[in-house]
Amino acid sequence: MQTLYLVGTPIGNLSDITYRAVETLKSVDVIACEDTRVTQKLCHHYDIDTKLISYHEHNKESKTEQLVASLKEGQDIALVSDAGLPLISDPGYELVVQARAADIKVETIPGANAGLTALMTSGLPSYVYTFLGFLPRKEKDKVEILSTRMYQESTLILYESPFRVKDTLKAIEKVDQTRNVSVCRELTKKFEQVETCTVQEALLKMDQEEIVQKGEFVILIEGKKETTANWFEDLSIQEHVTHYIDQGDKPKAAIKTVAKERGMKTGEVYDLYHNV
Repeated sequence: MQTLYLVGTPIGNLSDITYRAVETLKSVDVIACEDTRVTQKLCHHYDIDTKLISYHEHNKESKTEQLVASLKEGQDIALVSDAGLPLISDPGYELVVQARAADIKVETIPGANAGLTALMTSGLPSYVYTFLGFLPRKEKDKVEILSTRMYQESTLILYESPFRVKDTLKAIEKVDQTRNVSVCRELTKKFEQVETCTVQEALLKMDQEEIVQKGEFVILIEGKKETTANWFEDLSIQEHVTHYIDQGDKPKAAIKTVAKERGMKTGEVYDLYHNV
């Protein structure tokens, strides 16, 4: 039976790959990858001469059909991302869905993962965690998501580019400036850096270039503790809504955010805010 293999690759250190992964990449007919130049370096390191084809966010619609057709014709195909696990904040979901719909065997070859590597190293609680991947680029959208997620009892795992990591830390600070975070970069590489501290301290370290804005980042956010009071506990509904309006939200959006944070219905917050 032809098989679609989902193969984990190193997130930095080329030695972090399993024997099974290397054997699989050597044995399949085709390797579908985000960037053939990146995967070629891995293949060269392990003497893998399998044909490479590109499969990324911008061509996945057309390439998914081609790959499924090739699988039906008898080819074994491996899907890899540039680093880590396919499908985890990387393309591949659509391919897996269509392959399974066509009764093609899908097999995962486990490997390294940046988010879990960071969680293990960080010193933040690891019993319950939530992977959010990349947050939206706009600050308002980031704050809206974090305002809900940061008040759950779960460590949050985010991915971020070096160009937006500071903006994301500022969004975290707006929700809770005392919250502990772990800022992780260049994981498994020579200049790996993991800094666990409050978000305010992390921003200060970034301003002082103690945290260098280079490489791919993982940001972890400590979840709400049972004994931790909500930051808005001493605010009235009016003050709580006004807090977000002062940040640039329209009243309707501010009311919606407050309702989420307090676990109330939007209409209830609306009535209390307007003294209805």
